[in-house]
Amino acid sequence: MKMKDLDLSKYGVLWDLDGVLIESSRQHLESWMSVLPRFGLTMSMELHEQTFGMNNREILTIMLGEPPEADLLRRISWEKESAFREIIRGTVEPLMGAVELLEQLHSAKVRQAIASSAPEENIHVVVDALQIRGYFQVLVSGHDLPAKPDPAVYLEAARQIELGPEACVVVEDAVVGVRGAKKAGMRAVGVTTTHPASALQSADLIVESLLDLTADEIVQLLIN
Repeated sequence: MKMKDLDLSKYGVLWDLDGVLIESSRQHLESWMSVLPRFGLTMSMELHEQTFGMNNREILTIMLGEPPEADLLRRISWEKESAFREIIRGTVEPLMGAVELLEQLHSAKVRQAIASSAPEENIHVVVDALQIRGYFQVLVSGHDLPAKPDPAVYLEAARQIELGPEACVVVEDAVVGVRGAKKAGMRAVGVTTTHPASALQSADLIVESLLDLTADEIVQLLIN
């Protein structure tokens, strides 16, 4: 059965942001490296690759070897995310294939949400800079929720678009993101923008980029 013959309004696609809709790894690393020395800390490329996709609390816990004190977390997070937004405003571009997929799914009446570990303000800056806000029913930040691979951000996004986990597909690039999607009881597409395919084996479908992913393939995951 063709996409146009199906009622797809009862299905949803939950999009991660960093590494899926945009390539922001460099900008995140740059913002960490500009801020952390003021606190006597450093971010290595190895640690950045290990923690990309986690929220700041989880990243700092790994960096410090223990959970950060609330005031330290607040100060570092504020400075780092402010620096990131300044950098990203002038440099953000959608990854190739992203806007086309958003448009096709939107036209097919599939419900769409962003479900990202990023702070809410970062999400708003990006979607407005890319002019893609109209494709999404909701924008959900997991910044103050348990970090991926906890499924909280996906379950909250599904709740807000009024769908059960079984009616949702998550598109993710991070290992913790794919694991979280599966814990939520959702199907997952893994995109190898930041991790190799071998690290994303628990995904239901793995693609090299969004150019290799079609709306039909997403729909098949949703309905089967």
